[in-house]
Amino acid sequence: MPQVFRLFRATRRGWPMEELMLAEAVQDSGLAGCAHARSGGPRQVLLVDRETLDALDLLPGMIRENITTEGLNVNGLQPGETLRVGQALLEVTVPCTPCGHMDKIRMGLRREIRGRRGMLCRVLQGGMIRTGDAIEKMPSPARDSVSGAA
Repeated sequence: MPQVFRLFRATRRGWPMEELMLAEAVQDSGLAGCAHARSGGPRQVLLVDRETLDALDLLPGMIRENITTEGLNVNGLQPGETLRVGQALLEVTVPCTPCGHMDKIRMGLRREIRGRRGMLCRVLQGGMIRTGDAIEKMPSPARDSVSGAA
């Protein structure tokens, strides 16, 4: 089952990410205490999978993700999908576009990570998220009604 491998937040923009064992996802904002948390936008929480980091020889937190997952193909998620992550409910919004910061980590990483930088989400329902928590894809009402499922 997919799970939360690591949790991070930026206490200040540009500062190193702080690793957490427990984080509070705040509805329509992001992770509590994260400098990147913003109400009303699609860029509240960044998910990246450990498998992608391993393939790129990167450590969790290096590319400034909030949640490093394990066992979930984050780059295969589609906008509009909903995930239960611990007690929180996240909606996948958009792929994260690599920025110039990637080349500060390793020259050429911005190009190398294109299409694999993870997915941004917004917090539909707040709640606590812990390292090791399960990640569950939630059924989509639109998809269920199309397929005829009840």
